[in-house]
Amino acid sequence: MRKIILSVIGVLLIIGSILLAKYLIASKNKPKPVVEKVIKTVFVDTVKNGPIQIKLPANGSLVAKRRVEIYAEVQGIFKTGNVLFKPGQKFKAGQPLIRIDASEYYASVQSAKSNLYNAIAAIMPDLRLDFPEVYQKWQDYLNEFDLSKSAPKLPGMSSEKENYFITGRGIVSSYYNLKNLEQRLSKYNITAPFSGILTEALVTEGTLIRNGQKLGEFIDPTEYEMEVAVSKTYANLLKVGEKVSLNNLNNTETYQGKISRVNGSVDQATQTITAYIDVKDSNLKEGIYLEAHISGETVEDAIEIDRNLLLDNQQIFVVKNETLNVIPVKSVYFSETKMVVKGVPNGTIILKKPVPGAYAGMLVKPFQDEAN
Repeated sequence: MRKIILSVIGVLLIIGSILLAKYLIASKNKPKPVVEKVIKTVFVDTVKNGPIQIKLPANGSLVAKRRVEIYAEVQGIFKTGNVLFKPGQKFKAGQPLIRIDASEYYASVQSAKSNLYNAIAAIMPDLRLDFPEVYQKWQDYLNEFDLSKSAPKLPGMSSEKENYFITGRGIVSSYYNLKNLEQRLSKYNITAPFSGILTEALVTEGTLIRNGQKLGEFIDPTEYEMEVAVSKTYANLLKVGEKVSLNNLNNTETYQGKISRVNGSVDQATQTITAYIDVKDSNLKEGIYLEAHISGETVEDAIEIDRNLLLDNQQIFVVKNETLNVIPVKSVYFSETKMVVKGVPNGTIILKKPVPGAYAGMLVKPFQDEAN
């Protein structure tokens, strides 16, 4: 019985081995699957060389070209005026911004003015006797003297004796002391140096103003300037009077400006040169952030492409017979997103957008817009 079982098992093993051998032979002769070649669709452009105007990008915020920080040079109470001293309030040139109570100081000015008048009147009898030839001009001076107005200029001295006589009586020193007081009295009224708008007000009516205190800021809202920093490499392109195109961050508004000043030194930390751009527009406000595009030199026989298309070894991809190849190019100018290159023959088909994983010899298919 045992021999029969072993015989059956042996036969089964032989049959299994034969079947396995046939299966392996059959699988070996089965044809390998053909791998389909993947052809990527790419965006292309046909090269047409021509003049390219280089634009130097820069940005900055607007600052009023004419601005005044208002400070007090005297002390007193801020008097109420016809126009409130508030941010956003407009003033015309010469219109009072702030009036400080000067009643006490005004009285001292009037006292000094009266003393000068009395001193001149006291010497008139002596002038009639000793200097009859100059008496009339001093008499005319007294006749024009008005205590409610600024003291008129003293008559000119016609002789050395007259000069000694007038100076010896202390009239000249009294006159200049009075002028000093009158000059300080004018500081109690602060007027607008030009037509503009108040952007900052740090005091209100009734406030006690102290000497040296900042009162506010006043600007001319009709003209602004923008400070921009440009690489020293393009310093020769910055020319005073050159027109500049500007736009806001959303690129919905454009403005025209011009370079008004160029700094003569290079910033050692950033190796940039500062330029100042003037711009006028009724829609602009101080503090608005703008982008500027400064016109540079014109490069002949060049093209502008996406900066991401440049390979590490100064080459770009071209499409020839639906296959990617590389050609060398000469880089002329780089911006943040674009670059200007030379050396690409006219009619060459190049990539318009980068292709992930691209390599020389890769099969591609140019994209064709069905609408065209």
